[in-house]
Amino acid sequence: MSTKKNLKLEKLAFGGVAIGTGFEKIDDKQSGQVLESAWESGIRQYDTSPWYGLGLSERRMGHFLKNKKREDYILSTKVGRLFTPTNNIPETQWVDPSPFDYRYDYTADGVRRSVEDSLQRLGVESIDYAFIHDLSPDNNADLGDWEEHFEIAKKGAMPELTKMREEGLIKGWGLGVNTVEPIIRTIDYADPDLFVSAIQYSMIDHKDSLDRLFPKVEESGVGLIVAAPFNAGLLSGQKRYNYAGEMPEDVDSRYKKMIKIADKYDVDLAKAAIQFSYAPKVVDTVLAGASKPYQNVENVKAFDVKIPKDFWVELKNEGLIDERCETPQF
Repeated sequence: MSTKKNLKLEKLAFGGVAIGTGFEKIDDKQSGQVLESAWESGIRQYDTSPWYGLGLSERRMGHFLKNKKREDYILSTKVGRLFTPTNNIPETQWVDPSPFDYRYDYTADGVRRSVEDSLQRLGVESIDYAFIHDLSPDNNADLGDWEEHFEIAKKGAMPELTKMREEGLIKGWGLGVNTVEPIIRTIDYADPDLFVSAIQYSMIDHKDSLDRLFPKVEESGVGLIVAAPFNAGLLSGQKRYNYAGEMPEDVDSRYKKMIKIADKYDVDLAKAAIQFSYAPKVVDTVLAGASKPYQNVENVKAFDVKIPKDFWVELKNEGLIDERCETPQF
């Protein structure tokens, strides 16, 4: 458990993308079974967002957690979008979302309203951490100019979240993004506590984190949650890469080489992926989702599996992972 900045974090967190129908339609019963398996497996940190399923993930997670003692789990969600009911649901990545439209709002009033709305959807009295969501260049197509919104957040969302932390409404705040640059800028400008960095430190993609993110995180002492250790499915055997599903040729080639080396050493690549993402000293938590109950069980088991040192050595020798990568030590 992390003690950086007095943060309370677990080794493994459950992410709510899949129960928000991020990849396939999941009904309430299946969602409940997935969440139950996470709890029964010992997972006590849960991350969601109003964006996931346009409110669906938060409602499902809250429906499950309402039966648990609030002090027994850690809960985080996101801010930056506000939602209104509609009979004309926008086209999004969600397979079967709730009937809501959304708008971006990184102002002070917007993030406070977002937290209040999330508490209503979740049906709980408090959240621990609030992450400014998708304020990142990879979201420009939907967001518009991310740097303009970042300037709004600097004057609005960031000081307001700091104020909410001081008021005791949240324990900490940061960003939840898929690129490195917004995290670095926020550390330089504001007083954040921790970050969710998705798809930026996996066996497939880690150079930018090694070059820029990790040194900044270490220097500043903020907490770091590494999300999507499977690149949203690829390293756990799904035919998708990150959240778009398109797989660049070089990624496909490296992935196939990794599979061969994993087979050679009888290594489960999904378990290796979780260990890899957790190995750096700067990482506090690995955040992984699940769409089926057994996946939570396997994710928890991943930390106890002994992976031969030669597996990691060969990956480095073949240029498949960077020489600088810290690897699990058993």
